[in-house]
Amino acid sequence: MTSPRRSGAWALAALLAWLVGYPLLITVGEALGLGSGFTLEFFQTFAQRGGEWLALWRSLWISLASVILSALVGVPLGFFFERAEFPGRRLLGALVALPVALPPLVGVIAFLFLYGESGFVSRALMALFRLEDAPWSLGGPTAILLIHTYSMYVYFYLFTRAALARLDSSLLEASASLGAGGRRTFFRVVLPQLRPALAGASLLTFMTSLASFSAPYIFGGGYRVMTTQIVASKLNGDLEMARVETVMLAAMALVALAVMRLLDPGQDLGGTVRGIPPARRNFQRPLVRWGASILGYVLALVLLLPHLTLMLVSLVPVGTWTVEALPPVLALGNYGALFADPQRLQPMLNSAWMAAVATAGALALGLLSARASLRVKGRLGRLLESLIALPWAIPGTVFAVALATTFSVRAPQFGRFLLIGTPWILPLAYLLRNLPLTGRAAFSGLRQLNPALEEAAASLGAGPWRRFRKVVLPMVRPALAAGGVLAFITALGDFVTSIVLYTLDTRPISIEILASLRLQDTGLAAAYGVLLMTFSTVAFVVWGREKGV
Repeated sequence: MTSPRRSGAWALAALLAWLVGYPLLITVGEALGLGSGFTLEFFQTFAQRGGEWLALWRSLWISLASVILSALVGVPLGFFFERAEFPGRRLLGALVALPVALPPLVGVIAFLFLYGESGFVSRALMALFRLEDAPWSLGGPTAILLIHTYSMYVYFYLFTRAALARLDSSLLEASASLGAGGRRTFFRVVLPQLRPALAGASLLTFMTSLASFSAPYIFGGGYRVMTTQIVASKLNGDLEMARVETVMLAAMALVALAVMRLLDPGQDLGGTVRGIPPARRNFQRPLVRWGASILGYVLALVLLLPHLTLMLVSLVPVGTWTVEALPPVLALGNYGALFADPQRLQPMLNSAWMAAVATAGALALGLLSARASLRVKGRLGRLLESLIALPWAIPGTVFAVALATTFSVRAPQFGRFLLIGTPWILPLAYLLRNLPLTGRAAFSGLRQLNPALEEAAASLGAGPWRRFRKVVLPMVRPALAAGGVLAFITALGDFVTSIVLYTLDTRPISIEILASLRLQDTGLAAAYGVLLMTFSTVAFVVWGREKGV
């Protein structure tokens, strides 16, 4: 191990610690009043306010409920599309996973257009039964859980399918030869093999739900969870309380992550296949086979209704749809307005360049850090890997407030620079939020790289840079492409950090969607959403090809 290699790894660790860990420490320090004297006053105020504890409790129970409901939907779907064989299975299996391609805010407004009080389903029921008022009011915890289940069941679905595809059929045969029935085999053989995948999906769902902002913000109303409570405190000018709330939510996220990893440290997709995967069940009766196919199409249609609704609403000219069950006029005017009006085009350009810059930075930093981690190994390697993964464990609202706190003053001697109000704070936030995506992609690609290839290039006289450019980069390019596309689309549709850090000149698409909704220009908001949905769907297809999903 050469000294320059280790020195470079330490330099990367220092950079990551400054970018990822330092803002969180600064926020904790500000909450404790370390700039003007240590105090627990703000934490005491937090402890005395019942509303703060209530918001924290709501975040916790909604996250746990989201895990249970998502599992109840995703696991059976995973078994249905992986263990059964019927006409259209592969196509339908891909369509069922598409809700994950909806950016959070876009998914929320799609639900609003479909199931809201003035949505398609509500209008249809009012017309069918001649009701004067909407049959329901979509809001509060019920709406939040409905949206969470719809958007997060995909984690259980994909993880379950991947684990079942890796299941060794010889285990099932051995169980059957010992006289075990189907139910006993499931609980004693299949379920233990699925446990790592289910634990991984549970962790991902819990952390995503805990960080959720779009659904509680749009549908929560007065039912605040901690993410919306933080933004409310900041908008009301109570910055000290916003920092304390940020610290408390971050602490909950880290404790939850530690507890779930302690309960099941081996969270992956269920290992590798040691034999032949079990054959899918091929229904012999034509009626059963086509019944399963029809059921699959119905499920796919129900799950794709928000996508279709968004596309339909994007064709509705402003002011033309009032009380009718279906829009009376459809046109492409909203899309024309997006590209004809410079003011409406600006948010798309802002999102595009900021997402591109952030993705390029995240790819470079993720690849260099992953390579350094694998080369130095030991504690320093584990430190680099932990720093890359840390932004994933911290809710986006927490990270946004931490960045706003750290980079709102000019103190270069303390590593703090004035970035708030500049065009660079949002690309920095996007970079850090998406670093786990590009970093994990880099780790995946580098771990599959045969070290003998670099050794052969070195023996032929290739220097470090030439080996990296000619050997390493081409081998890891597919993994980096998948991670980079996901990072770009995630940044393109970001809402949770944008609403805390944006300015009028740097407002991204997500903020413009919210502004259009507030102005009752639903067609324009939907058109923005369709563009984001299209980009995200393409990204999901690319990612699926790389992962073999």
